Amino acid sequence: MRKTVFFLPAIIGAVSLICSCCQETACSDNPYKVTQEHRDRAAALVSQMTLEEKCDYIGGSKDGFYIRPIDRLGIPLIRMADGPQGVRNNTKSTLFACGVAAAATWNEDVTYEMGVALGQDSRARGVHILLGPGVNIYRSPLCGRNFEYMGEDPLLSSRTAVQYIKGVQSQGVMATVKHFALNNQEFNRHHVSSDADERTINEIYFPAFKAAVDAGVASVMSSYNLVNNVHAAENEWLLKKTLKEEWGFDGFVMSDWTSTYSTLGCVRSGLDLEMPEGFSMNYQAIKPLIETGVVREKDIDRKVEAILSSLIAYGFLDRPQLDTTIKEDNPYSREVAYRLSCESAVLLKNDGALPLKKGGMIALMGPRADVIPCGGGSGAVDPIYSISLYEGMGKLGEDFPVTLVDENDKSAKDIIKSADAVVVSVGFDKKTEREDHDRTFSLPEGQDELIELALANNDNVIVVVYSGGGIDMSRWGDKVSAILMGWYPGQEGGLAIARMLAGEFSPSGRLPLSIEAKPEDNPAYTNYYVEAPMTKRGHSTLNVTYGEGVFVGYRGYEKNGVQPAYPFGHGLTYTTFEYSDLAAKPVKDGFEVSFTIVNTGDFDASEVAQVYVGEVSPVVARPAKELKGYEKVFIKAGESAQVKVLLPESAFAFYDVDSHSWQVNPGAFDIMVGASVSDVRLQTSVNLR
Repeated sequence: MRKTVFFLPAIIGAVSLICSCCQETACSDNPYKVTQEHRDRAAALVSQMTLEEKCDYIGGSKDGFYIRPIDRLGIPLIRMADGPQGVRNNTKSTLFACGVAAAATWNEDVTYEMGVALGQDSRARGVHILLGPGVNIYRSPLCGRNFEYMGEDPLLSSRTAVQYIKGVQSQGVMATVKHFALNNQEFNRHHVSSDADERTINEIYFPAFKAAVDAGVASVMSSYNLVNNVHAAENEWLLKKTLKEEWGFDGFVMSDWTSTYSTLGCVRSGLDLEMPEGFSMNYQAIKPLIETGVVREKDIDRKVEAILSSLIAYGFLDRPQLDTTIKEDNPYSREVAYRLSCESAVLLKNDGALPLKKGGMIALMGPRADVIPCGGGSGAVDPIYSISLYEGMGKLGEDFPVTLVDENDKSAKDIIKSADAVVVSVGFDKKTEREDHDRTFSLPEGQDELIELALANNDNVIVVVYSGGGIDMSRWGDKVSAILMGWYPGQEGGLAIARMLAGEFSPSGRLPLSIEAKPEDNPAYTNYYVEAPMTKRGHSTLNVTYGEGVFVGYRGYEKNGVQPAYPFGHGLTYTTFEYSDLAAKPVKDGFEVSFTIVNTGDFDASEVAQVYVGEVSPVVARPAKELKGYEKVFIKAGESAQVKVLLPESAFAFYDVDSHSWQVNPGAFDIMVGASVSDVRLQTSVNLR
């Protein structure tokens, strides 16, 4: 039944008091916030540096992942490390579930713990700056770095990233949000211009970065691509006007590795640190610009001061970063990695095959059965140890006998035929899904055929997919009995998935993205998959127009009337839930939405209740549904839980291009509560006036 609530307090107009990114007030509680005292100390150090020292300081280090020391001033060597899924660069470390898997947990507590564990792993290795998280929006399944990022929705991505950042920085380690901005494909990444309008950028591609800034992130990394025909590292509108002036970012901006293209562009843009070394920002290149008056020395001073102020705020000039009390093989990190693996896997389909029946013989096959894969490039981690699905199944005991099938063996068909269930483990790895390389929508060669081999010889086939996003399931999706999206689940993934398949606990992950039935269904298909005309500007630049605008992901599927294979927010459990008693009560900061969920099955499980908002008669084209709140709740079989979700003012706002600000219009809004964007269980309306 639809209800109407009239909200009396006037909230029409610009929305500025509430963070539009993660919908929280005062979301920064950073203990290492830069203060005037830190700035004064940094300025005093800069006043003692020569021009050559200053120019070289903003050019990284030839060692690749360091900011160089200045011993005579007590400025130490600062170590960085790639870190979205684990600390890397000349070390073994804990391998956590990837970024999209973290988002799939829909659990901010466990994401915070992931950040804490990453911070501890960093301190155990003397790492000052962790190069993560990555928060670029999932626009197409082809992007080779989707696995590092946090899905297609700005709110979910923002909240996941904020907890990651707060966790990392709570340990005295700087987090680095990347890649700013609109880095949504890896193909030709040095020369692709992401061309998007102001509203699209602010509603879809900026929010997670803005949330990170509001949460006190220490560093921002620019991207390789151009944004509206200007390289990100040299984009004054992006780095100086938006990031530093409008958002008030008080940390420092570093370039992605070898993503600078001119000295003058970098100096003027707001970039503070070129990595891995000073190819463009160095003494020999900057000195003549200062001598001819093109650049002022104080412009260089500001960059050095921005870096040093942050280092001072974190105490890096006053204490060692290495913490020898933390083990490199950190027990806490292992525990968190396991929890992430347990909560991130998404059960897409289940025709009664899961949980597995005790005593039945299980045939396990596929190229990912006896390994735990990880995406490649800077997201790849060399784990201290890992446990594959085969090893994990082996730990279940004699109730679940498992046979690893070599598909080239003559007896393979006989084993498959005699099995009570066949688990086929497929997907990508660090060679086939990685940075600087877009991937295919189809599985790697031969994997579809492997699933079809299993189907031809057994009626109970379960597919486990390791991937950073959606894949083509058209050849077998309707035929298999169950599909589990494992993402890249981290070092504990094999054990977690095995126990989940065996029914020791229920799956609780939900999709942070939509999975299309075929490539043409994707809202960005004509703007991503097909190459746009080339223009000449020194290098050939591929101009990719974000023609779908704000209608990316589920927003676009709803607008286009296309049903994806699996919708955003979808995920099955081993039980059923019923929703009731929806109410929307006006409160000071917006609305409190409350409802009841009952676990009507016989299996304890978690439900992810999702709250969507849609303006009934918008003055500009708006999505029919937008995620504006969610809550993950664990409910025992037969029990119930009352859920409350706050919808602040910003939940009803859109970005107005005329005023260049967030606005809320008067009128009716639908509030929809459900188990996915396509599975709305309750609905009411409110009227803003």
